Amino acid sequence: MFFLQSKGGLKMPKREDINTVLVIGSGPIIIGQACEFDYSGTQACKALRGLGYKIVLVNSNPATIMTDPETADVTYIEPLNVERLTQIIEKERPDALLPNLGGQSALNLCSELSNAGVLDKYNVQVLGVKVDAIERGEDRLEFKKAMNELGIEMARSEIANTVDEALAIADKLGYPVVVRPAYTMGGAGGGLVYNVDELKTVVNRGLQASLVHQCLIEESILGWEELELEVVRDAKNNMITICFIENIDPLGVHTGDSFCSAPMLQFQKKCKIVYKNKLIVLLNQLELLEVQMFNLLMIQ
Repeated sequence: MFFLQSKGGLKMPKREDINTVLVIGSGPIIIGQACEFDYSGTQACKALRGLGYKIVLVNSNPATIMTDPETADVTYIEPLNVERLTQIIEKERPDALLPNLGGQSALNLCSELSNAGVLDKYNVQVLGVKVDAIERGEDRLEFKKAMNELGIEMARSEIANTVDEALAIADKLGYPVVVRPAYTMGGAGGGLVYNVDELKTVVNRGLQASLVHQCLIEESILGWEELELEVVRDAKNNMITICFIENIDPLGVHTGDSFCSAPMLQFQKKCKIVYKNKLIVLLNQLELLEVQMFNLLMIQ
């Protein structure tokens, strides 16, 4: 992020244009924003403080390791919303904001602060991710366009902004379908639906949960095999593959409840190279600096 060390001992220079970094935590630990965000956020604070940066931490959840007094120089246990973050930025005047260690909550807040002009007003740089990359990664329509341009296959889907639009799309795709609201945490507001009545209920809920009042209606791929490829990418476009993971259970069982194998058991090296190359192309297109987990799906 700021500091990397290679096997040979060479180090990237410390950034001298930054003194204070604002770190946004993930808030309550829920599906989609689990304890790994607390761990990674805590380690980031320790590493940055070790380099001499002042750390201002904001998190609404006091039951975390990162909110321990020794983790940051200044800790705010406050609601994670634009109004409160604006007040904190105005008071602390951070040089930079690090949002990608707080999961969906922090990424959404970063986008909202940028759109509200707060980051420009107080000259706050965004570290670890580009604001427009957040929108490309989280906006269902933009993400679908990017995948189509890259020739990466996805489940058939269309965007719905109303319940009536969702009903028409589901009739075209056939039930069951998956409802995926845009800009929500851990699939909040969405779900798998099997009939018209369920679709009306879930889409209503999803449109309310979505920051942009948008849902993706997607064909169901229950029973497919799920593969996970974890990659880390830095601002210099250096990438390392952390691991390949094979989910033993078919798609439909939540990853957190599924048996997994690392390394993969049933797939050849050639297959892994194909998936890795696809992911590299995707990361370059979205300009994501760090990806914790990326799922690739294929028919069993």
